[in-house]
Amino acid sequence: MASDIESAEKEATQETTPVPATAAASATPAATAPAHTTSARDAWYPAGKRDLFILRELVSKDFKLKYRRSVLGVIWSVLNPLLMMLVMSLVFSFFLRYDNIEHYPLYLIVANITWQVFADSTNAGMMSIIDAAPLLKKVRVKKSVFPVEKVLFSLVNFLFSLIAVFVVMLWEGVPPTPMMLLAPVCIVLLMLFCVGLSLLLSALAVFFRDLVHLWSVLLMAWMYATPLFWPVSMIEQVPYHIVRVLMYVNPMYNYVTFMRDTVIYSTLPPTEVILSCVVWALVSLALGLLVFRSRERRFILFI
Repeated sequence: MASDIESAEKEATQETTPVPATAAASATPAATAPAHTTSARDAWYPAGKRDLFILRELVSKDFKLKYRRSVLGVIWSVLNPLLMMLVMSLVFSFFLRYDNIEHYPLYLIVANITWQVFADSTNAGMMSIIDAAPLLKKVRVKKSVFPVEKVLFSLVNFLFSLIAVFVVMLWEGVPPTPMMLLAPVCIVLLMLFCVGLSLLLSALAVFFRDLVHLWSVLLMAWMYATPLFWPVSMIEQVPYHIVRVLMYVNPMYNYVTFMRDTVIYSTLPPTEVILSCVVWALVSLALGLLVFRSRERRFILFI
């Protein structure tokens, strides 16, 4: 009887003896190892939607920074082209005698805002990767978002500037026509052209910082070679044929002409102007994407 009791106690102690942690860990099958987890933000924002979210936030940030501590705020997007148009109209009408151009103030402001969105977007786009260096060194994000965001931000300011165009149209007695519905086509093509150039310039500026200084000089020469404030008919007075051809092929000449024909003159732009706008947009975008994608992996070494 006593021997039976002792054997029962030994069995009980063996059953209640705790298993060592190392043994339990070794007994755990490999299949229970923690798998790769996805963050909540990545789960809710797939790749495409995440890029759109970043674009929206960056545009909002730039918009707030531009008009921070400004009394008039976004009203400057309307006042600035109006004031520029007023000054240029006075200078070029009285001193250079360009007042023979029909609706000259409207002629000026349409060209000015078209040129300004191009200059602003390419200037900002060129510096976008360099300016985003602190973020790119810490966070993995699609690099092409930054040049595209600068173009979209310039587009937002351009849309506000259109209010100034309508004000001048009322002043000049130019009524809106159905032909103005083609103006958004020109704007889309111009934005594609600016995106391509911004991608190209931002990629090159990372490796060649001298481009930042050179681009401002090129923009100035480009502006004077484009009929923004002088009449288009003056191109025919240029003595060299090759120079005249280059001025007609000039992409900004074609975009400005497209905008003027649809907004001021209510006519369909010439076929060659429309084709030039399409070709320049596609060529710029293709070249910009090609150069940017071939160089973006090395950005982190130079920024």
